[in-house]
Amino acid sequence: MRVESQSAGMSGPLAIAPATGPSWWRGVRRRLGLGRRGVGAGGVVLVMVVLTGLFAPWLAPHGYDDQDLVEALKPPVGVGGTWSNPLGTDALGRDILSRIIYGARTSLLLSLSAVLVAAAVGVVIGLVTGYVGGTVDAAIMAIVEVQLSLPYLLFAIAFMALLQPSLTTLVVVLVLRSWVVYAQLVRVAVLSMRRREFVTVAIALGASDWRVLFRHIAPNVLASALVVSSFQLAELIIVESSLSFLGLGVQPPLPSWGSMLSQGREYISSAWWLVFFPGFAIIVTVLGANLFGDAVRDVMDPRLRGVGGPGRRARPAHREETPR
Repeated sequence: MRVESQSAGMSGPLAIAPATGPSWWRGVRRRLGLGRRGVGAGGVVLVMVVLTGLFAPWLAPHGYDDQDLVEALKPPVGVGGTWSNPLGTDALGRDILSRIIYGARTSLLLSLSAVLVAAAVGVVIGLVTGYVGGTVDAAIMAIVEVQLSLPYLLFAIAFMALLQPSLTTLVVVLVLRSWVVYAQLVRVAVLSMRRREFVTVAIALGASDWRVLFRHIAPNVLASALVVSSFQLAELIIVESSLSFLGLGVQPPLPSWGSMLSQGREYISSAWWLVFFPGFAIIVTVLGANLFGDAVRDVMDPRLRGVGGPGRRARPAHREETPR
């Protein structure tokens, strides 16, 4: 049998289309999973919230602590309010929309900082304990088990009550909540990979333990850490809001979605917008982070890719052959 081929200026059944811009972009979108609904919806929500927080001084119509008692408890537009305060005002006459925009900056700054620090600490600890094993592994895993056995919210309340509430203290509390998740995940991955062939070959060629660990093993666990980070971001936003709701998180006058809920609960029967809009911001942001995390997990793990989805590898085209 012979298979026909194509070169410049020739035609045949195996003609290969040139690499054009649109086809290249389709390949990138397929590899990154950008065609998935979860990545699209969740990514758009997260990007919008991040941009809102970054450009809060330019997007907010008022300052987050600008008070006007004459305009106190003013309802939103559509139920008796005006466009000067589209989402209404609180008991001190502060604009709800402006405080929600600045609250996005506060919540994301704290949550993202905690996720980055917790990921760095947890991944390093998981790599070392999984690779070294022995007494070090047993001691650190005992600490992890003890921390996981404690009710975290009670621990966080006690920790914040003993220390003076501040943004730094709040980040420390959030990191203590998250690093154990990364440590456990990475440790299990390292335990399974340190017996793989590529690790054995690297050791046989004389590579040091640190080179094997951070050059050959670490890149293979970063994808799992990235997926966990998406879910941890959503969880830490809820934890930060809960602590701020209890008065142990972000302190006034700095706005936080949780503290806005706490301040508005006294007026929930007469001024529903004080709790509705901050609560809606929390729900949408957490939902977006979870959708993004689900989609990224499906992209990173081929076993979870949907049949016929963007991440599924296309079957090779049938080759047409001509008889001798």
